[in-house]
Amino acid sequence: MAMLRRLDLRHDTLPRPAVLRGIVPRAAIDVDAALEIVRPIVDAVRDRGVEAALEYTERFDKVRPASVRVPAEALAAALDALDPAVRAALETSIERARTVHAEQRRTDVVTNVVPGGTVTERFVPVRRVGLYAPGGLAVYPSSVVMNVVPAQAAGVESLVVASPPQADNGGLPHPTILAAAALLGVDEVWAVGGAQCVALLAHGGTDTDGGDLEPVDMVTGPGNIYLTAAKRLLRGLIGIDAEAGTTEIAVLADATADPVHVAADLISQAEHDPNAASVLVTTSEELADAVDAALVPMVGSTKHTERIRTALSGPQSGTILVANLDDAVAVVDAYAAEHLEIQTADARAVAARVRNAGAIFVGAWSPVSLGDYCAGSNHVLPTGGCARHSGGLSVQTFLRGIHVVEYTEDALRDVADQVVTLAVAEDLPAHGEAVTARFAR
Repeated sequence: MAMLRRLDLRHDTLPRPAVLRGIVPRAAIDVDAALEIVRPIVDAVRDRGVEAALEYTERFDKVRPASVRVPAEALAAALDALDPAVRAALETSIERARTVHAEQRRTDVVTNVVPGGTVTERFVPVRRVGLYAPGGLAVYPSSVVMNVVPAQAAGVESLVVASPPQADNGGLPHPTILAAAALLGVDEVWAVGGAQCVALLAHGGTDTDGGDLEPVDMVTGPGNIYLTAAKRLLRGLIGIDAEAGTTEIAVLADATADPVHVAADLISQAEHDPNAASVLVTTSEELADAVDAALVPMVGSTKHTERIRTALSGPQSGTILVANLDDAVAVVDAYAAEHLEIQTADARAVAARVRNAGAIFVGAWSPVSLGDYCAGSNHVLPTGGCARHSGGLSVQTFLRGIHVVEYTEDALRDVADQVVTLAVAEDLPAHGEAVTARFAR
């Protein structure tokens, strides 16, 4: 039996986008249900600070760090002990990410609206941010790179990386996480994860050694459903990047695609999590059959076989057969994948037609794994269909556009009557009077 279930859309008129969104495979994420679990954790950390955060850390991570802030010597030691090959790979990842993100920094824009009247859009970085690197089934130093590089490029003044403590690492985050932070020049790392981490980042506190844990203005980075629920609960007190769900990949392919490439790429994302979504959208039933055939031995021979098999056979994964490329583009736009690969003839032209995706990987030589590590692009991307309205993490995430308005007396006088007229139309006469008072004497 094929691991990927099939949805055949070749024989009927393709449903409209709203209907398509309801029938494509999708991971079930119930953040609302998680809110009720997370709320008392967030409240306890708000009320009792570090003590509550460490209690929940001990309960969930089975370890209680001596302090929240990781000592500077532990960061230095982790970098010194880092495998040279891993260090070189991280340095390549950092260099390429910095090259791409440096181009995203925006400059102030001054608009001369009328003589004597200007509006300037000034781009100001968030002052202090908390950047989350998940633990759990895998370790993600690459997420440290993807969070830190755009924040630094934006000019963020104060950065703290947070990651769950590891019992096997003496209550510190994974050493590769620490080494990545040190390599990026980050000197503040907190050993805390999950919902209690978001709450502590939002509220701050006093560490076990009496040191100040300053609250942040924004939290970014992916995590599990409980971390996501805490971000939703605390949004407003802090800014957030997005409510990230489990990872997902969609591959749009035609008969020209190599089934082994497609199978390998579907497996690569299924490796993250049993709930990860891997979706193939294709015009070729023969390709779909070949991918199914390739998956069996490939899944059986890889390291995380059971995790991958669970993800590929779950309701969030599947193959969608479509009649033509027009329908294929419509389906992937409705799905709005976190990662979308285009493996077709003239892949670049097909990719240019796609509206909704977190990131698009064009052609046989641009796998998602490249983007995860060394393409230079960012891998913190919208999931769960949010690519219809949101983009991935970038320098813009950490910048706020502030309009600076400056009018002279003559410029204000010239538009005063219109301001008064609109104020009266909205039954807010004091708004108009705030203008006319300036010319009354």
